[in-house]
Amino acid sequence: MSIILRANKVPQALVDGLSAGNEIIALDRLSPEKYHEIEIILASGESVVNDALINKLPHVRLIAVFGVGYDGIDIYAAQQRHITVTNTPDILTDDVADLAIGLMLSVARRINDAQRFIERGSWQNGSYPPAVKISGRRLGIVGFGRIGRAVARRAQGFDMQIGYYSRSQSAIEGVTYFPSLVSLAENSDVLMVCASGGKESHHLINKEVLDALGHDGIIINVARGSVIDEAALLAAINMNHIGGAGLDVFADEPHVPQAFYQRENVVITPHIGSATQATRAAMAKLVMDNIAAFQAGQPLLTPVI
Repeated sequence: MSIILRANKVPQALVDGLSAGNEIIALDRLSPEKYHEIEIILASGESVVNDALINKLPHVRLIAVFGVGYDGIDIYAAQQRHITVTNTPDILTDDVADLAIGLMLSVARRINDAQRFIERGSWQNGSYPPAVKISGRRLGIVGFGRIGRAVARRAQGFDMQIGYYSRSQSAIEGVTYFPSLVSLAENSDVLMVCASGGKESHHLINKEVLDALGHDGIIINVARGSVIDEAALLAAINMNHIGGAGLDVFADEPHVPQAFYQRENVVITPHIGSATQATRAAMAKLVMDNIAAFQAGQPLLTPVI
């Protein structure tokens, strides 16, 4: 049995699965007398586990993250304290890539707005205006890790011309590497953001990149809200400097700027990239398996550090 600290935004189903053999303490109910008893921090990909929290808990040896991203975890502080961090890679790749393609199609074909067109009775007065064709267009992928490559495989089914920008170059047939983000945007009809979050990618998509994408370009974000300069994006949408946006992530979740609401060329979803029943169950199992291995003194399945 371990005493586990539950950080913010951890699914209740995962907590329930761990409760049978462990004591779970919610972060907002953590009292100073428990600081020395916590061995494990249970977090999600959206949780914040900073230096101040880590240093309050002298006996923590594992931070188990429910999610592939861990940019909310102070990795340096964990390393200094010899704390292992685990995540849940690979499992959610297909779901996030599927949603990315779905957002692209929804924005280009104006699917959400076309539904509202019917619901407000506008079809009685004439046809819905033509939208944008996706097949054969140019797709630029920002970040070419597991999810970026999965998006590329799907996009090949639409005969799209695929380019990418990433910290490292990959030799993949039929995919073109661009040495700068601006050059990728200039040569893309759709810009798909799949980059990791964190300080290095903060506001990677800025006004310059959006201007390079152009007034017909579409941007899709299934990465982290911090990767896009949200103010610059809203300005580009308001001034019709880009063609549309599909966003699953935002800078200050769950608070989404109302300026994104009810637009014919914007589709927004509430960070549901990995939110299918099968994937969430598999992610929870991997977290529990990592914790069980830690408790048994066995090698961890998916250590980050």
